Amino acid sequence: MKPLPAPDALEKYYLEARCRLLDLAAILDRVDRGGGAAADPRVARIREALGTLVGAGPGRAERIQSLFSLEYDPNWKRPQPR
Repeated sequence: MKPLPAPDALEKYYLEARCRLLDLAAILDRVDRGGGAAADPRVARIREALGTLVGAGPGRAERIQSLFSLEYDPNWKRPQPR
């Protein structure tokens, strides 16, 4: 599959990206107003993801997904149905 040219991708996804960024900014504003979350590891992960997001190059989605994922555990046991 051929990649979408950058101008076409921007035309198609710019408003969606803008909306999601505004949503994220509003969430972080709410967290800040609530106070006391600066030491929360979830906030640290979000900030790290934002740093990854502004970096250049491909693979941002994969790198951000990895930030929010558990490490692979070869001894993980599949849950049994009840």
